[in-house]
Amino acid sequence: MTDKEEVTAAGDNPEMILTGKKSGKALLLDSGEDFDMLDDDEIDDDPPPLEDAGGGKKTKKEPAEDQDASPSSLVDEWMDILGNGQLRKKVLRAGNGPDSRPTKGQNVVIHLKTSLADGTLIEEQPELSFTLGDGDVIQALDLTVQLMEMGEKALVQADAKYAYGALGSLAPEVLPSADLALEVQLLDATEAPDLELLSPQERVALAGQKRERGNVYYQRGDYAFAVNSYGFALQITESSSKVDISPEEEEELMDIKVKCLNNMAAAQLKLDHYEAALRSCVSVLAHQPDNIKALFRKGKVLALQGEYADAIRNLKMALKLEPSNKVLHSTFTKSLFRKMWNENKFSGPHVFAVLSDIHQVVPHSLILVMKETRWTADSSFWWI
Repeated sequence: MTDKEEVTAAGDNPEMILTGKKSGKALLLDSGEDFDMLDDDEIDDDPPPLEDAGGGKKTKKEPAEDQDASPSSLVDEWMDILGNGQLRKKVLRAGNGPDSRPTKGQNVVIHLKTSLADGTLIEEQPELSFTLGDGDVIQALDLTVQLMEMGEKALVQADAKYAYGALGSLAPEVLPSADLALEVQLLDATEAPDLELLSPQERVALAGQKRERGNVYYQRGDYAFAVNSYGFALQITESSSKVDISPEEEEELMDIKVKCLNNMAAAQLKLDHYEAALRSCVSVLAHQPDNIKALFRKGKVLALQGEYADAIRNLKMALKLEPSNKVLHSTFTKSLFRKMWNENKFSGPHVFAVLSDIHQVVPHSLILVMKETRWTADSSFWWI
């Protein structure tokens, strides 16, 4: 298959990303299964955010009059950030006061030492830059840095859930389900650059980095976070620009946009967000009517929604473009037949018309139907 935008093993700690300020209202499609592993009630229209840090709880109960204590009074006290004991922060050196705390969307720079819970140093990064709240780094950092003051140094104890999870990481090398100790110092926080003022190549690089982060999340099975990262990439590609852009650069941004939409649809399918996945596919096809992955996923969504006629039409178009694709012939077709059989779509006077239509799309489909539904000589099919 050509034009592969498959999710690649980008590593667990890709280049950290600085995001631009969102100027204007960019289209952000919200939050499954990709074509070849990505060889590549109401649905919320916005990607689910990171867990709200809320402000945390002090492990040590304080009198009401101490709530406005000076930063220095908080040194040596553990803050239970989420109230579940799995993410705790202790100030080692006080910063410049609460007013100096960074806000979501700002670009921050930290000095980070990552260690195992037993104190074994894994990695030291003197100047790690990322956009706060965009999911560019592990949750433990996204949630705690927004509670730090400028110049503050803190120790963070993070359960594996808020670090590298059950899969662990190759870079840095972290074993599965490993708890971490993070020594963090907040060095700088600045406003994100205006997307409209970025050069085309800066936008391409920034959107590409966000997409790669989404790919990492997808491979780890963190589909909601993948949708979140793809959404940020889309905002960057769709932002208006006050800088001249060449046709070649426009095409480059469009290529990233289509890849993000395709992979976003894959993640949305994994989350069972069918309407959102359908919108993502429709957006791809508006730009590239012959995009086979979008046709495939659109057909799959329609089949899951019971829209079999429309699903078959999309399947026909996909197979016309790539008649030898095994995934189209097996995975999609089998799921479609199972769904139709479960809902008795193969009973009644129209069964032969349905089978004839499908047989034109997929050779030997009748045999496949019988195999998948375990039809026998005494099945109702033969007595219609």
